[in-house]
Amino acid sequence: MILAAGRGTRLQQLTANTPKPLIKVAGKPMLQYHLEALERAGFSDVVINVCWLAEKIERYIQEQYPGNLQITLLREQQALETGGGVLAALSVLTDNNEPFLVINADVMTDFDYANIPAKIDSLAHLYMVDNPVQHPDGDFALIDGRLKLSCSDWHKFSRTFSGISILSPQLFASSSAGKFSLGDLFRKYIDQGAVTGESYQGSWFDVGTLERLQLAEQWQLALPQ
Repeated sequence: MILAAGRGTRLQQLTANTPKPLIKVAGKPMLQYHLEALERAGFSDVVINVCWLAEKIERYIQEQYPGNLQITLLREQQALETGGGVLAALSVLTDNNEPFLVINADVMTDFDYANIPAKIDSLAHLYMVDNPVQHPDGDFALIDGRLKLSCSDWHKFSRTFSGISILSPQLFASSSAGKFSLGDLFRKYIDQGAVTGESYQGSWFDVGTLERLQLAEQWQLALPQ
């Protein structure tokens, strides 16, 4: 699932008339980079939730998307945030309680989705990156493959969530339909020792501001074509 319903207010006027996932990086929509990477990795089915300027993402998929993935678009009347969006899509994402991949549409990365495991031994498995300058304190501590909300040596073990995760449907067993964040859900189960993680050392950008959009574009343009 690609989470693509957000407004993207920190990108200022860029998202006034263009949904954030369709903002171009080096001439190509961010959403297209994800779809291409998923297809290269062997995925066949993708769910995308949409809300802000949803019709433009729908039109892009129908008229401009060049790939072969089977894409299901789920329109939210009100943005349900990350957790609520996944919960609303659960019946489409899995019918056999198998885990599934979830990606934030507003990250740029060279992550190889072919390397993710088919099974996880937790309710959620998060890919963590070194703390970027805009988020120096990180989100969670990563110690021996488990995430923690606190530790005595936070500066050594803290990492930032990349926006890429593998989730089990059981993560949502006690959740009610509506608006809530994955972050809150992760924190609930981290306390129970039920969330695993691993570090990702490749290229990664959270395209949340104009400055970080420019960094992502510079990185993309520097790659071999």
